[in-house]
Amino acid sequence: MAGNIPNSDFDPSKLAETVNDISEQYQSMLQDFISSQGQSDKLNMDPLGLNQAFLDFTASIVKNPEKLMEAQMEAWNAYTNLWFGAANKAMGQASEATIAPEKGDRRFKHEAWENNPFFDFIKQSYLVTANSVQSLVADAEGLDEKDAQKLRFYTQQFVDTLSPTNFALTNPQVLEATLESKGENLIKGLQNFCEDFDSENGKLRIKMTDQSAFELGKNVATSKGKVVFQNEMLQLIQYSPLTEEVNKRPLLIIPPWINKFYILDLQEKNSLIKYQVEQGHTVFVVSWVNPDEKHRDKDFEDYVLEGALAAVDAIEKATGEKEINAIGYCIGGTLLAATLAYMSAQEDKRIVSATFYVTLLDFSEPGDLGVFIDEQQIASLEEEMNERGYLDGSQMANSFNMLRSNDLIWSFYVNNYLLGKEPLPFDLLYWNSDSTRMPAKMHSTYLRKMYLENHFKEPGGMIVNDIPVDLRDIKTPSYFISTEEDHIAPWKSTLLGAQLLSGPVRFVLGKSGHIAGVVNPPAANKYGYLTGGKPNTDADSWHEKAKAHEGSWWKDWDKWIKKHAGEKVQARQPGEGSLKAIEDAPGSYVKVRA
Repeated sequence: MAGNIPNSDFDPSKLAETVNDISEQYQSMLQDFISSQGQSDKLNMDPLGLNQAFLDFTASIVKNPEKLMEAQMEAWNAYTNLWFGAANKAMGQASEATIAPEKGDRRFKHEAWENNPFFDFIKQSYLVTANSVQSLVADAEGLDEKDAQKLRFYTQQFVDTLSPTNFALTNPQVLEATLESKGENLIKGLQNFCEDFDSENGKLRIKMTDQSAFELGKNVATSKGKVVFQNEMLQLIQYSPLTEEVNKRPLLIIPPWINKFYILDLQEKNSLIKYQVEQGHTVFVVSWVNPDEKHRDKDFEDYVLEGALAAVDAIEKATGEKEINAIGYCIGGTLLAATLAYMSAQEDKRIVSATFYVTLLDFSEPGDLGVFIDEQQIASLEEEMNERGYLDGSQMANSFNMLRSNDLIWSFYVNNYLLGKEPLPFDLLYWNSDSTRMPAKMHSTYLRKMYLENHFKEPGGMIVNDIPVDLRDIKTPSYFISTEEDHIAPWKSTLLGAQLLSGPVRFVLGKSGHIAGVVNPPAANKYGYLTGGKPNTDADSWHEKAKAHEGSWWKDWDKWIKKHAGEKVQARQPGEGSLKAIEDAPGSYVKVRA
């Protein structure tokens, strides 16, 4: 481990004064938190429903003691090998590692984890223990599948929490920084912690980026355009053309309302919106309202009628065109499918093609997000939402962050609170921290009808404006882009949804995950994608026969969409049609923070 202590001037009295000030702030913060908890008469000691799951796991171990003995023996053998390896290293002899971090695990990148025998031993001891615990849980028998999923997920959270990288005395990078700064990193870290901790509700909101480094319309969400329509659910943005001629059929993008649309317009170099405008599309984007208690009774069908359909109507007024192409991203794609099924029942054919970005239509296999979905958790969440009228944006954000806790929680914990550093400016993390709320009624319907009951895929499983809708009625040509490493919309589940539609479907599988796999500009030449035949087979068979391509799927989509884009017409300027400009893009709705 590095580090001679710098010969800078050191004032012990100043340090003591700083420590005392922070200690008083910390004590006051804790007292406020304890007092607020004492006033609550609705404290739920098990909101996640974990007690029964762990009790069943314990019972399983009692019934199968040989499983526990086998796990203990495997751990014992690994520890023995580790001890012998450590002894050999202490005597200057080469020794192979007993266990190594998984590929992509960035927690142990500091050179001391590899080169220093003490820290190498700590690292491997942790990995052996974590592997032993996780294996024991994974092999448990006789458990309900939902409980087994919870056990695996929260055991992973537990072992991630106990990583030696998360503690000052067992993290060589933190120790190095402490020696060099004479402890100022820990003082600064405690200051950061106090600033981030909300004593009223006991929530720690870890900063992921420098919030002051970004401003919507200035250095993120910079594509030029105008808001040309708005209602209490959305603003509709029309973007300024970048070509002299445009495709006859406009393009509507319906983003998810669980986060904000400008993930598709972060910077010029990776803006999917800018790319589509450059290809000659007249692009319209829905910017959803960030709801509050006034929207408590807005339901999923309101997002269809006052959201997607209102946008389609507005585009017809703005351009005079009766036919458009549409894109739905994540839950925006789920909404697009519901809208198409409703329009089909009404014999409304204004949407002539549909593109689905990482979209679930069949929720039978929702992946890791399923761990948050059961009757007990939804009932608890509904009780909380009904009091406010909405779901607080941070709750959804925390759930998503837990899916990648080492990258999205613990790395910032170490950086901000142990190293005492400020997070760096990063546009993607600025967007990720810009959370949105959800209306209580809509979110309850979404969780129950789709995730819990999986009724959306059933004929008549969703009612819109008193009309039962059926996804099988959708004959619109469709393009599905899914991603191999998606933890939010697992690609095998999105394939099941694609099989529900009756029209021609092109299914494309990109590399990477839910965000990076979609926002993958051609200039970056990253990741690649797979194309195959019709998605009417099981996922493994489709994958086995698929053809690999280098670069971005955007070009493949561009070839596909041109078949549905119509002839070329003179470029349309926002506000020159029947709908006049209200304000400049990105509009005011997107600037409302939760």
